[in-house]
Amino acid sequence: MSNVIEQPVQARLVASKPQMERVPAALRYDAADPFAVYMAFPAHATLEGTDVSWVFARELLEAGLEAPAGLGDVRVRPYGYDRTVLEFHASEGIAVVHVRTSELRRFLRRTWLLVPAGHEHHFLDVDQDVVELLRDAC
Repeated sequence: MSNVIEQPVQARLVASKPQMERVPAALRYDAADPFAVYMAFPAHATLEGTDVSWVFARELLEAGLEAPAGLGDVRVRPYGYDRTVLEFHASEGIAVVHVRTSELRRFLRRTWLLVPAGHEHHFLDVDQDVVELLRDAC
């Protein structure tokens, strides 16, 4: 069984135009980084014209499905029937996307099967992390 889960999602980019543009995005979860979720956007969907990936807590995504969550660069909140809003705050501005809540729930279920909530510490390689931290200190 793979220790990485990837799931494409259809995101709607909220812009000043009256119609929301659909952009492909991908959610990614790696058991080697058990607290994190990655959301990647292709170059044509970004202001910089390069692929952009955001990393945020799996717990944040879970909490944001039920109530507004997050105070930092990534914020998540429910929006209407079967929509969730993800806000990505950067120095260049704020990107706001809508994703179907059902897609996010399916993704989270798959991550919990791989790494159950509360068991993330079993998947960390603390010894390797310490080696990497100390390697640059010498």
